[in-house]
Amino acid sequence: MSAIAGIYNVKEPVPHHFGQQMMQALRKYPADDVQIWNQENVFLGCHAQWITPESIGEQLPFYDYERQLAITSDAMIDNRDELFDRLGVHYEERKIMPDSQLILLAYSKWGEEVVKYLIGDFAFMIWDRKKQKLFGARDFSGARTLYYYQNDQQFAFCTVMEPLLKLPYIKKQLNEEWLAEYLAISIMLDVVDASKTIIKDIEQVPPSHTITVMDGKVTLSRYQVLSLDEEIRFKSDEEYIEGFRDVFQKAVDSRLRTFKAVGSTLSGGLDSGSIVSFAAKTLRKQHKKLHTYSSIPAGGFDDYTPRNYFPDERPFIRATVDYVGNIEERYLSLDNKNPYTDIDDWLDIIETPYKFFENSFWIRGIFEHASNEEIGILLSGGRGNFTISWGPALEYYGYLLKSMKWIRFVRELKNYSKNIGVGRKKIFKVITKQAFPFLRQKESYQFPMLIDPIFAKKMNIFEKLENYGIGVNGFSGLTIFNERKYLIENEFIWNSSGTSNAKLSLQYGLLLRDPTNDIRVINYCMSLPIDQFINNGLDRALIRQATEGYLPNKVRLNQKYHGIQGMDWVHRMIPCWTDFTKEVKQLLLDKDVKQYFNLESIRYALSKAEVPKVEFAPTPELKVLMRSIIVYRFLHSFNIKGGDTNEKEMERAKIGIVEY
Repeated sequence: MSAIAGIYNVKEPVPHHFGQQMMQALRKYPADDVQIWNQENVFLGCHAQWITPESIGEQLPFYDYERQLAITSDAMIDNRDELFDRLGVHYEERKIMPDSQLILLAYSKWGEEVVKYLIGDFAFMIWDRKKQKLFGARDFSGARTLYYYQNDQQFAFCTVMEPLLKLPYIKKQLNEEWLAEYLAISIMLDVVDASKTIIKDIEQVPPSHTITVMDGKVTLSRYQVLSLDEEIRFKSDEEYIEGFRDVFQKAVDSRLRTFKAVGSTLSGGLDSGSIVSFAAKTLRKQHKKLHTYSSIPAGGFDDYTPRNYFPDERPFIRATVDYVGNIEERYLSLDNKNPYTDIDDWLDIIETPYKFFENSFWIRGIFEHASNEEIGILLSGGRGNFTISWGPALEYYGYLLKSMKWIRFVRELKNYSKNIGVGRKKIFKVITKQAFPFLRQKESYQFPMLIDPIFAKKMNIFEKLENYGIGVNGFSGLTIFNERKYLIENEFIWNSSGTSNAKLSLQYGLLLRDPTNDIRVINYCMSLPIDQFINNGLDRALIRQATEGYLPNKVRLNQKYHGIQGMDWVHRMIPCWTDFTKEVKQLLLDKDVKQYFNLESIRYALSKAEVPKVEFAPTPELKVLMRSIIVYRFLHSFNIKGGDTNEKEMERAKIGIVEY
């Protein structure tokens, strides 16, 4: 994988020092090689990290003199054999051809349709000299990043934003549209406009999009590789399971292509456990071990969570490790890390505010340890909840009850009750509320509003979010039959995690890869009937049945206990709690940023948090405080000045807002 950069001027040659300044900014990241290519009015650069065997010594950027095509790419292609066959590549060339040249060959055959043939994680730009056109793309889920700037005469792109800011015509100005979306959305989602960034002059190629630059005009086009409306019908459950095992094994195996060691995150659950079990099997044949990394609570943590939750997942992790074999496991307590002291490092890495602070310390801790141990590929199962392990039983049973499918409902309820060890009467009460929402007590709860009401009104933000089905407490109007499709086909859902994972990978010189995010796996899972995911009292039934013989029953059939990571984040922050609350108070007094924040919500949250209590970790008020500080720290990098105080106070009075 690589960090790529480039400049295209419509009429004039690219000044040599402009390209050098961009490449110089990339020197903060580890690299095995740095190369540039310059021709006429085009500059391309690559800050390469060698991960695959074919990438060692790769010429990148690469220019094909015969076809007059130049490419710089940040890519790992997973369907190489299929492409080699389609393109008629000789067998001697296949073992040494890097992914960048494979993409270039595919482009020479299919042109801009090339993205429909590529499976993997990629961002690339191709200079087509014959057509005087710059063409690029970002993979369907945005696992790699691609930022750009444009005006009538100049176009520049890069994997990260900082090098673009080295160019004299790009200014570091705050994008208030992006900030408004971030502050107004209560759930773990940054923004709904995946083309915008926190910096006004810099845009992003969204997931599932191509970009074409020709005669100074930039065109973004969405491409489709998801087949969400296709259906697969087999004669037996065994055929569905075998079909899944086949496609999932291919997805895992194609992500093991590295000359370095292979690692994986590992919790006590099904997603990472399934990946580990399939990967360890293949690596054993290659005489390689799988290295796993598991987060555990810090020393001295007093578990306050309910009985059926377990922040310390070691009993289930060890069961998986012992059963699967060929694993060298690591358990990381990371006692010296916490979300508050990690903020500046995270902002430096991902160049934007973030919301996943509860897990930030252990995510980065795993990357650090894996990097120090020369891991090339780090496997993860982040997309599994909506692909391989989907299957919300209670919602489905509510549907059966409401649809009067009595026989199936009674059978499922009986089996489910037995599996989770809870009486049917108690479960039935929950299901009736799923089936008939009017039986629920009217919900008056609203997630604390972090955005200033005047700012929200100015940006018309809540109306915009309603168009995407997002209300004050998150998504609305989603059911068991449309939720997965909505969450998978909307590119803004994928963008946040793809961005953070891509930049973490670049920072630590290893590549995060997620087999549950493989397009072949997604299309297969989305094509199956619902009873393959929920049946015989099993939720997440497909993966539970498909991992028989791969995972121990303690993990595979566990429906009683749920792992929950990061619940010790407040415990970790107690030594610096005074500094934390002091910074919140500083924010409340800062006239330059008050125009963006709902100070009333922050004050109320602070009143609840003056004395730290570990059991407050899941509360919305603490989320508000941490998100506020993360944004506040980021805003310090901009020269922000507040609006006219008297004008703002008059506006507040009009809509009945009073500050004390």
